[in-house]
Amino acid sequence: MEFPRHKLYQRIAATIADAIEAGRYQPGARLPGERDLAEEYKVSRPTIREAMIALEMRGLIEVRHGSGLYVTRRNAPLRDVRELDTDVGAFELTEARIIVEGEAVALAAMSMDDAKLAELESILRDMAAEEPSEPGVMDADRRFHLAIASATENEALRMLVELLWDLRTRSPLCVTMFERAKRSGVTPRIDEHRPILEALRNRDPAGARAAMRSHLRGVIDDLLAATEHEVMARARSEIDERRSTVARRIEI
Repeated sequence: MEFPRHKLYQRIAATIADAIEAGRYQPGARLPGERDLAEEYKVSRPTIREAMIALEMRGLIEVRHGSGLYVTRRNAPLRDVRELDTDVGAFELTEARIIVEGEAVALAAMSMDDAKLAELESILRDMAAEEPSEPGVMDADRRFHLAIASATENEALRMLVELLWDLRTRSPLCVTMFERAKRSGVTPRIDEHRPILEALRNRDPAGARAAMRSHLRGVIDDLLAATEHEVMARARSEIDERRSTVARRIEI
């Protein structure tokens, strides 16, 4: 079934929801692994991960510690899965930022003036003064990227970059993914902003583009590691619980 107006992860989530409703996956059944699903649906593992998180958020599936993903019910809320116009995933959003902000920073390098460089330097100082987990770091991070977009002197680009940042806090799936990453210890990559600023200071479009793309690819790596870490942490917790149970039973 095709859903051309919807995002890729939503189409995959809706297709799996259809399979649940049709009885392919019964309540209590374990879903295939992430790699197997990616191969079956011919998509990337990050897309499968976003689809699984979306289905979990809507109560169709659940994570069982150290075991995998299981179907919880068949009456799938398909409308919720398919009709979320602003619900984009963190991988999808960051991929768009790589494309848009990579070119924006290259353009900004050609028109960057000393006043804008001083503003960026001040924002980096604000960022460094905050604890990595504090909201002030995220605010400074946003201001840094929007200041670069403003320096392009292209209002359409500035608005597009601002929209991508707004989606980060408006999209339920995106918010959920970044919150999980934060719980896993992932914080903004403060040090990676310095090479971006240095390339801008040198009026080096290619260097600025490379630094921005490297920074945002690192964000994707962090998200992948964080979601994998969450699964592994659950598994370790389950193993510890089982060990404690066995130890108590042995003492009887």
